[in-house]
Amino acid sequence: MKQVIFWGTRGSLPTSITHANIRAKISSALLAANGRSFRKQAELDAFIEALPFAVHGTFGGNSSCVEIVTDGPEHFICDVGTGARPLGQSKIARYGVPNPQVYHLFISHLHWDHLMGIPFFTPIYIPGNRIIIHGCHSGLEEAFRRQMRAPNFPVDYTQAGADIEFDLMTPGKAHFISGLNVTPKLQKHPGDSYGYRFESIDKTVVYSTDSEHRLDDKEDLSGFAKFFHKADLVIFDAMYSLAEAASVKAEWGHSSNVVGVELCQAAAARRLALFHHEPSNDDNQLSHLLEETRRLEKLTRGERAPLEIISAYDGLTVTL
Repeated sequence: MKQVIFWGTRGSLPTSITHANIRAKISSALLAANGRSFRKQAELDAFIEALPFAVHGTFGGNSSCVEIVTDGPEHFICDVGTGARPLGQSKIARYGVPNPQVYHLFISHLHWDHLMGIPFFTPIYIPGNRIIIHGCHSGLEEAFRRQMRAPNFPVDYTQAGADIEFDLMTPGKAHFISGLNVTPKLQKHPGDSYGYRFESIDKTVVYSTDSEHRLDDKEDLSGFAKFFHKADLVIFDAMYSLAEAASVKAEWGHSSNVVGVELCQAAAARRLALFHHEPSNDDNQLSHLLEETRRLEKLTRGERAPLEIISAYDGLTVTL
């Protein structure tokens, strides 16, 4: 494995940046410039990059879709939320048509925000492409067919030109798929969800979203610490604050940044990516959450090696 590319990072539903958000960013940037002039594009670019991320960038609005880039010719994708649309477009732009490709889609669960991008994933319409949809839910195939059935969508599933297959995986068992060992794990979420541990010869990536963890459930925490063990990257559902996850939003099936840090520290993981962002949190709030999480990691690190913490955004590429 070489890279992880985030194509969609929002939880529950896609979230558009608003007029007010853009206006606030422009205002902040102009105030920071404070009458400065820029004679060259490089000077302007450097100024923009020095601004806080919440001013010069955005975490984006697409729902969950993550690509794992390997050394092999086949494509690995976790979930197909609305981020699957730009992902599919990038593949068509790179490989053209016809140029048959193999896509492995690993589905955490069957809620709409993790499937709604499949009708807009262009490779499913290209004859010669092979799409293998992996998951642990018995209703996996029906859920995909339903996405493209009237009145939900004007193009029926049967009109997809690619060869589409379904692979029902066994939780807790390693499956060797195109050069990677892939192990699914059952997670606490309404209707069940599954995390995936991807292992190559020298790298490990864990995709664990839509998973609730109770701090008083030591067996659960121990099991996930083993699942995350020495991962190079853990992509973790940090949708709620600890207070929300433990009180008003308990049993909603999501976790917090605090639990993510604790599990990754116990697992001796190298890097934690906060993921599945709350749709009501804007760029400023998510940036603040990242800062708080990094402070927490420093305060609780002790003698352990530092845990690098990032916050995933649409378009982020992480080199493993």
